[in-house]
Amino acid sequence: MTNHKAINILIAEDDEEDRMLTKDALKESLLVNRVDFVENGEELMDYLNNKGPYSDKQKFPLPGLILLDLNMPKKDGREALKEIKSDPLLKKIPVVVLTTSKAEEDILRTYDLGVNSFITKPVSFNEMVNVMKALGKYWLEIVELP
Repeated sequence: MTNHKAINILIAEDDEEDRMLTKDALKESLLVNRVDFVENGEELMDYLNNKGPYSDKQKFPLPGLILLDLNMPKKDGREALKEIKSDPLLKKIPVVVLTTSKAEEDILRTYDLGVNSFITKPVSFNEMVNVMKALGKYWLEIVELP
């Protein structure tokens, strides 16, 4: 896949196995974008606001796309999404929920909060690769981002 946009992808995921699966699936899908991981909603907000260990804006630039798990410790994805979409500097960043939840309440609530897409995590590695390829094609090749 040829990327037309060299955007950074930030993934908020607390589960180590899911982080490795996502990283491997991104590699397998030939996405060459920079990918950073945070492990909870507090780290996500610190990264986006360049606070604490993420204070260096050169090392931790604003991402062009956020993949967000909903069920994380400290601050869950719903709370982080609400903060992102209510912040004038962050609200234009596309946020894709990538979660194990299939609850209609989560789907409706996250769209109400301004999520750009809601994807239930695939179970198999091959399905995850297909999701990453589709995400890459859509968000990095087709869509015009701000």
